[in-house]
Order: sequence, then C-alpha cells, then structure tokens
Amino acid sequence: MPSTNDESSISIGKVTEQLAANFLETQGLVLKTRNFHNRRGELDLIMTEADTWVFIEVKYRQHSHFGGAISAISASKQQKIKQCAAYYLQQTGLNEYNTSCRFDVIALQGNINNPEITWLKNAF
Repeated sequence: MPSTNDESSISIGKVTEQLAANFLETQGLVLKTRNFHNRRGELDLIMTEADTWVFIEVKYRQHSHFGGAISAISASKQQKIKQCAAYYLQQTGLNEYNTSCRFDVIALQGNINNPEITWLKNAF
C-alpha cells in the first residue's frame, strides 16, 4: 500500500494535469489522451492544435527553490518523452517524420488551488 506521500503526490499530479488540460483547452487545443505509458516513459497530456500533435509535460512545484518546475525536466527526461512520443505516433498509425508535432511544458507553481501557469511552446 502506498504511503500518504505517494497518495498525495498522485492526487496532486491528477489535479495539476487537469488544470493544465483545462488551461490548454481554453487556448484552443483538443485533448486526445492523458497518461500514455510505455516502457520508455510517460506522456502526461497528448493534445492537438490544428494539425499539430502536442506532447505536454506537466510539472508542479509549490516553491521556486532549486529552479522551480521548469528546471525539473532534465535532458534525459526530455529524451524519454521524445522516445515515448515516437512510440505513440507509431501505435496510432502516424509517421513521426511527416507528422507535425511539438513538445510543450506546462509549469504550475504556487498554491495548488490557484497556481501560476506558464506555458512553454516548443520547450525542447
């Protein structure tokens, strides 16, 4: 059984992903799926904006200590996200070489009930 911290982290993750999805939908993006897993990693949100597939990493930090939410996405994490996205495209019958796609980051910071939201398009 997970500890209370694990449960609260999962709960916060679900809340922040929902906040991010709602925010992006108000910006015109369309949610396709969330929490796509494979052995390479996980994609938090997969959305489309016009004919572009958008793979979104959602990060939340209560405080900006140690660089905040944005700095929590390491180069190796970016690589895993890219590999996972390529697998997703393959599984859905899309060719990664001629399908328009990008990688965005939604960084949420502050009070979980009303966080500051930063949207980085083409983050990596």
